Amino acid sequence: MSTAEPAIRVTGVSKRYGRTLALDGVSFDVPRNQVFALLGPNGAGKTTLMHILCTILAPDGGTALIAGFDVVRQPLDARSRLGIVFQEPSLDDRLTARENLNLHGLVFGVPQPLRRQRIEEILALVELTEWADKPARSLSSGMKRRLEIARALIHDSEIMLLDEPTAGLDAQSRQRMWEYVRRLQTERQLTVLVTTHYIEEVETCDQVCIIDSGKVLAIDTPEALRRRVGEQLLRFTPRTPADRTAILAHFGDRLAQDDGTEIVLNSDDAFVETFLDQFGNHVRALSTEIPSLETAFLSLTGRALRDHGADARERTLAFGRRGGEHTR
Repeated sequence: MSTAEPAIRVTGVSKRYGRTLALDGVSFDVPRNQVFALLGPNGAGKTTLMHILCTILAPDGGTALIAGFDVVRQPLDARSRLGIVFQEPSLDDRLTARENLNLHGLVFGVPQPLRRQRIEEILALVELTEWADKPARSLSSGMKRRLEIARALIHDSEIMLLDEPTAGLDAQSRQRMWEYVRRLQTERQLTVLVTTHYIEEVETCDQVCIIDSGKVLAIDTPEALRRRVGEQLLRFTPRTPADRTAILAHFGDRLAQDDGTEIVLNSDDAFVETFLDQFGNHVRALSTEIPSLETAFLSLTGRALRDHGADARERTLAFGRRGGEHTR
């Protein structure tokens, strides 16, 4: 792969489950040696896209390239460049940490001497050396995630896909997980594509792609996404419905949010003075704030809670669990 070629290129990818359009013409490039986040609410299409990139699913339309290899026409070449951490736990709990790593190296054809060397190096890297010969079932959730990341590196992958890697972890474990990801990315010159719905986790990513309802809504750096909302926000509650109407009539072109109670306007210091002169007596409470990434995310995706039924993958997993319970 040339240095100018992106590590991952997604062009017009679509995927449908029955009547549900899970991905709708998704396109983006992931530059080499970056941490690139797919940020979106549950049901946005993130996991479907990850399954296409790791060759589990085929897209209905469009193309996806991993290190220049087409995931449909050249799946083995694409997969050999990937280290993958799935959303669902995938370790063999009966094997030790070392045995899990060794088995993965065998599957990818890593020669034994090199496999031994890498296992020791990577166990140290994720701080699991003292747990190397303990069964995976004895590890905490955070330690299991670190072991899954270690496993993804055994075959010297150059691109890592992490699907909701911190789901179910406590705050401390989530923070440590991201420290490991950034450290590994820097030390091993990895390209990392990570999905998450935790907005605070993408603040340190190089680029963020906001996706919702199967569509890309924005791609930019975290700072640039924040600036889309405005340099500064003015948040206030009008005293009366008449005050609300009058304020919006004057400053509707600055409206950032309106939930029926609070109004948020794009502003700067000069505008705050103008607003106070004209409407200072017409509001109950007023504050200014620098826009957050969460503000940008909500301005693009909306505030409404959008519950959704189980998707095809979730229904399959649920059926498997019921079947297992029935046969026991």
